Amino acid sequence: MLSILTLNIQATSRRRAEPLVRWLAGRPEQVLLLTETSGGDGTAYLLDQFRRAGCQVQHPPLPGDRGAAMISRVPVTARPDITAGLSIPGRAVAATVHTDPPMTVLGIYVPSSNRAPGRVERKRTFLASLVDTLDRMPDDERTHLVLGGDYNAVTRDHQPAYSGVWLPFEYALFDALTAAGLTDVHHYLAPGVQQHSWYGRAGNGYRFDYLHVGAALRDRLCGGRYLQEPREQRLTDHAAVTLDLDLLVDTIDIRPLPAVAEPATLF
Repeated sequence: MLSILTLNIQATSRRRAEPLVRWLAGRPEQVLLLTETSGGDGTAYLLDQFRRAGCQVQHPPLPGDRGAAMISRVPVTARPDITAGLSIPGRAVAATVHTDPPMTVLGIYVPSSNRAPGRVERKRTFLASLVDTLDRMPDDERTHLVLGGDYNAVTRDHQPAYSGVWLPFEYALFDALTAAGLTDVHHYLAPGVQQHSWYGRAGNGYRFDYLHVGAALRDRLCGGRYLQEPREQRLTDHAAVTLDLDLLVDTIDIRPLPAVAEPATLF
């Protein structure tokens, strides 16, 4: 069984990083896709704990911006060739996982947009480069792909609908993923069930975080959930998303993570 988890860590502070490490270390998933990483000491601390335990850690440099990281408890080969074609390569991380047959994992942190023209164009350009990257993938690799992360967009059938909030190119992302043969894991496993992974100040919920799989992996799906614990425990402001695939994979010899003291409060 191969399990994957994606979570936006909200550019974790050093203080929040400690309980976040504990929570992630206690999870069974072998591949962790983290989004909204930063160059700060919180992200550095978190990644270093897993690196010292023997995990494979990837965190493309992105000075002054937020990015993505991958932590793996199973053997993987980094794939910077996949992310090189993105308009902001540091907003993504990719690797080949040595299952049989091999599969590719691509984690992304899509730029947000407050409707300022420059930010809209930055997001539009990133999404266009993502779709182009998927189009250029060999068919066999795309059918054995897991795509996941914080897409900073919602589907057309999202409830609440938030009419007029989203631009056509943001909805079109999901059309492009379908055209590329990728399946929304949550919709496949729980059709018609609305989930939310982030909540605004007024309590309005959004599903921003996703996992998609290629056609060759769809029938191997045997589970997946939205986990609200990280948000409810105030480790971050996002829920985590998981999937389980019926695939055999070797594990790495992981040492116990160093003990992390319990903080008095998280904020």
